[in-house]
Amino acid sequence: MLYIQHWKFKTGYHEQAAKKFLATQAPYPRANMLGRYHGPGSLEGWILVETDDPTALYEHAADWGEFMEWKTTPVFTDEQAGPLVAKIYG
Repeated sequence: MLYIQHWKFKTGYHEQAAKKFLATQAPYPRANMLGRYHGPGSLEGWILVETDDPTALYEHAADWGEFMEWKTTPVFTDEQAGPLVAKIYG
């Protein structure tokens, strides 16, 4: 399953989070990170992750929870969503 995790630095934690990121590269346990995207100058970004174990997302967010706020959304590709839309509207 694919998920998008939206992250945003909590006020006053950007430097500490940056240092942790540089030291660890923020790996995901039991998940395949497909891409990490940063909004220039916005102190927020998005991570596209594929996993069959959503607890991996929870673990990652909890590990970074001191520094960041998180919103996780399951997503489908067009290829996955198309048959569902066709079933309902086709």
